[in-house]
Amino acid sequence: MKPVLGLDFDNTLIRYDDVFFRVAREKDLIPDTVGRDKQSVKQFLIEANKEDHWTELQGEVYGPRISEAEIFDGALQIIQFLERAGVEIYLISHKTRTPYLGEAHDLHAAARTWLHENKFFSPDGANWLPSQVFFELTKKKKINRVIQQQCTHFLDDLPEILELLPESVKRIRFAPDTVGSNPASGPWREIRHWRDLPSLVL
Repeated sequence: MKPVLGLDFDNTLIRYDDVFFRVAREKDLIPDTVGRDKQSVKQFLIEANKEDHWTELQGEVYGPRISEAEIFDGALQIIQFLERAGVEIYLISHKTRTPYLGEAHDLHAAARTWLHENKFFSPDGANWLPSQVFFELTKKKKINRVIQQQCTHFLDDLPEILELLPESVKRIRFAPDTVGSNPASGPWREIRHWRDLPSLVL
């Protein structure tokens, strides 16, 4: 049976760290001493009782500023390699249509635009069809989609998603920022770089 790989989008395929820091600084929400990664920005705002600002910031970064986000190093090349090896690939993400707070940006359209800009629908890129990309409104619908597409493997950064998947799916956690720290334990394998993915799928 050929492998069917499901991929998460946010913080697995696309990296937002610099964008969150940049936009938060533009809005004067954080001092420049805060770490440049997304988690540091989030932690600072929540500890400063600015959770609404954090929520609005997410809407802006996942919406109109998404074009400034980067693809994780090696992701497109590894996807191309796996496709040449016969792996069927789907992007399956939990993403609300509009932000919880702030302007009503279409977050699904913004994400699809980013995929276009980064060659996921191009013949010289991943050459995906639109039918390979799913943005689901709830976590439950995301899990159901993974099952419906008959994924044999799924890559996600969130342990809470991997824990919800059936045992028939080989779960892989993408954890690029856990070097030197204790990895989250669970029924999954853990990788820190996209280049480590093929050995777990093929």
